Amino acid sequence: MKRFFLATAAAAALIAGTPGLAVAQDTASQGVQVAPLGFQLRTLPNGLQVWSRPDSSTADVTVQVWYRVGSKDDPEDRSGFAHLFEHIMFKSTRNLPEETFDRLTEDVGGFNNASTWDDFTNYYEVVPANHLERMLFAEAERMGSLVVNQESFDSERAVVQEELRQRILASPYGRLFGLYMPREIWREHPYRRAGIGSLENLQAATIDDVRRFHETYYRPDNAVLIVTGDFDQGQLDAWVDQYFGAITNPAQPIPANDVAEPATAAPREATYYAPNVPLPAVVVAWQTVPYGHADRAALTVLDGILSTGESSRMYRSMVYDTQIAAQASSTPDFAQQGGSLAAYSLMTGDHTVEEGEAAILAQIARLRDEPVTAAELQEAQTELVAGLLRQRESVDDQAFALGYALIMTGDAATADNEVAAIQAVTAADVMRVARQYLTPERRIVVRYLNEDQQPDGVPAEPTAAQTGAPVTLADLATDVEIVELAPEDQRIALPQPGPERAVETPQVVERRLANGMRVLVAETDGLPLISARLSFQAGTSDDPAGRAGLASMTAGLLTQGAAGRSAPEIATDIERLGAAVGASAGADFTSVYANSPSDTFDQTFALMTQLVRSPDFAQEELDRARDQALDGIRVSMSQPGPVASAVAARAVYGDAPYGAPGGGTVDSLPAITREDVAMFHAGAWRPETATLVFSGDIDPDTAFRMAEEAFGGWVPSATGVAMSDNPAGVVVAPRVIVIDLPGSGQAAVYAAARAVDRADPNYYPLLVGNAVMGGGYSARLNREIRIERGLSYGAGSGLSARQDDGILTAQAQTRNDAAAEVVSLILAEVTRLSAEQATADELAPRRATLVGGYARSLETVDGLGGAVANLANNGLPISEMADYADRVRGVSAADIQRVAAAELDPALFSIVVVGDAAQFIDQLRAAHPNVEVIPLTELDLDSAALR
Repeated sequence: MKRFFLATAAAAALIAGTPGLAVAQDTASQGVQVAPLGFQLRTLPNGLQVWSRPDSSTADVTVQVWYRVGSKDDPEDRSGFAHLFEHIMFKSTRNLPEETFDRLTEDVGGFNNASTWDDFTNYYEVVPANHLERMLFAEAERMGSLVVNQESFDSERAVVQEELRQRILASPYGRLFGLYMPREIWREHPYRRAGIGSLENLQAATIDDVRRFHETYYRPDNAVLIVTGDFDQGQLDAWVDQYFGAITNPAQPIPANDVAEPATAAPREATYYAPNVPLPAVVVAWQTVPYGHADRAALTVLDGILSTGESSRMYRSMVYDTQIAAQASSTPDFAQQGGSLAAYSLMTGDHTVEEGEAAILAQIARLRDEPVTAAELQEAQTELVAGLLRQRESVDDQAFALGYALIMTGDAATADNEVAAIQAVTAADVMRVARQYLTPERRIVVRYLNEDQQPDGVPAEPTAAQTGAPVTLADLATDVEIVELAPEDQRIALPQPGPERAVETPQVVERRLANGMRVLVAETDGLPLISARLSFQAGTSDDPAGRAGLASMTAGLLTQGAAGRSAPEIATDIERLGAAVGASAGADFTSVYANSPSDTFDQTFALMTQLVRSPDFAQEELDRARDQALDGIRVSMSQPGPVASAVAARAVYGDAPYGAPGGGTVDSLPAITREDVAMFHAGAWRPETATLVFSGDIDPDTAFRMAEEAFGGWVPSATGVAMSDNPAGVVVAPRVIVIDLPGSGQAAVYAAARAVDRADPNYYPLLVGNAVMGGGYSARLNREIRIERGLSYGAGSGLSARQDDGILTAQAQTRNDAAAEVVSLILAEVTRLSAEQATADELAPRRATLVGGYARSLETVDGLGGAVANLANNGLPISEMADYADRVRGVSAADIQRVAAAELDPALFSIVVVGDAAQFIDQLRAAHPNVEVIPLTELDLDSAALR
């Protein structure tokens, strides 16, 4: 499903081509078949549905429990309740103390999470297969004996309030897509309420409400248990009976919730105003059909033709041709009881939302009035089928596909029939649904403008019709047992894990072409997908002075014209092949990538090769890409997180190349010329320093033959370009910097300092040390800031190891008035890393988290290819992929303390806070008298001084 998002880098990541290689024009992905999911159903006497499927191809197992309760079931005056309850479900049970779920998952190399949707809430874990029984025990515990106490209730409510501030109030378009759009699309149905709720409704909730909510909805006959991975079916059945069979259902029935939304009788519109909206936006929406409706497939294909990819109608018309929009897209939302299709655009320059609305309506009228072409139909269908294939690479993805189908339709076959339904759609179907649902009389228009455009006397939020919720507090169960954590000596012990299964990494075969290009192949069994990744030893740190963004712009322009073929033609080929093709520039390297189903990979790779070797770099494409990138920067610089990240890089590296924004600035991008781009490509993209990695459903002989045919004759340019030989520069003095962003919904707090390079012997101790400090939910930073104090939706740290000195960053977003406190908490954890050794109970889980996450990353073809490329690009032996687990496990607490003391002096950390300074500057200045305050309007990222 497409999500609302806004790109904040330059133009989309792309590629460039080679003469003499023909790209097939009439072949699309027609041969790939998506196998049935193959789950079997068993229903327990208490009504619990159990769907399972053994799979010995993985060493993991996923356990998922889907409950038929979502945000539409929030009681009256308790919006956000289902989501709040999702958080509370991770607390204690009668036999499991708080944070046990993290101990059972993260600490053994797995992960857990949950999500709340309109119609359901799902909880899911992936763990090594020998931990299956423990997860079944734990899931049964929180279904049947959840502890809800005042302390955990207050803590999680505070966390959810911070999540709301981060996702809705601090994001420039959070209010539009999270609050205002559903409010206008739906007038009677509870889908109109924001799933995350409101600060007022969250504050009004009581502990008694929460207990009654759990009793009402979290019951066997309202749940689906899904298990797939490496297990014995008979043993699974026995464990499920043992742990879930005795859970009973309450006598009170589940409240009815089947509101019928009246059809839109006449067009309606509304205009909203909000702070820090960088580009005006408009949404045009229509009510359509629920997920189980027969017309969903046709509407999905219609949406693909309308806005998926750069050959789509909206992108081609609004972003590429007329350039009135920085972004133009659409999204279909098919829920259980109703659906919608929303088209939106973010306007650029002086273009107005009225222009955007007219342009969207013109494209919708075309769908009603003219049949789509056979080529458009085939492109959309191929792309959708390829997307479905990629969504089923892992066992948890496959379980999710089943769970979603079951909740939405009650029929597991819906997931298996998805491909056939998409492929059966005709041009006549697309026109029919456009005429039936996307009519002028049914349209709903939402305009979204910055608050400085708000006329006097006009409210920022129009008064919308208020309707009651179908569920009230009175409908919830009243006979509720209050469960408490049992004394330790009275708790039922957790089952012990079974014997471990060894995990093998794929074999990598290597060869070098005559021109010096290194070629590596990692063949895997599994889905028919192949990935290719071509990397060059040139990145954003090689941008010339005053040309920040050149490497990124070069990568971004590759698919915008090559070998005389236009950007729309290239985009059409990519989508026709069901491929993903693009390029991006990191600090040290630029990577070009291609991923497609196996049956179109020959054509996809030929296209990638052509793009790499013969880019046009047309002036008009550079101008267009630059304008798009500038709009992206304007959006990025309206958000506290991206601003803090960019400022932290300057604070750590000063005027060195690593300190410059890789995507460029509002001053550097206009300075980049076509000659700059062409010279950088010719001089920095060289075969003798390039690495090509194939991964997935391809054998080495085939891969080597394709590499030789595509790149064996590539002769490097006689002229090179100056490359940075000291990208990290000299060590600079630490700073405390505040960027004042008035009206910001939250403050972003960053602490950053230099760290080791990737080849340094201290890399692994620092990697594990970072994991102890901020690498996961149970790490120190998140424990102190989120779990203990509820000051943030999430706090953590990250180690970016590069060819030269890397950077370690600890960060959190919090409400503005808590920013100074969060600064102190982060610095305390930085100090603690070298002041005291991690305990064995801390260290073992963090090692397992790293090992498990790395192993899972190798399960997808792109993840595997990326891991191989990372090692090769950094000059490290490929054997390190197989040695990764042993290297991580070999790090001791003493190693971490020693390296932290040597590499992470707390006094050398720079502090950056971006937010509404009036709410925290006095507290921060009291602790840090040397603080610099820079208004966002005066921020200059081209300068180390920042102003």
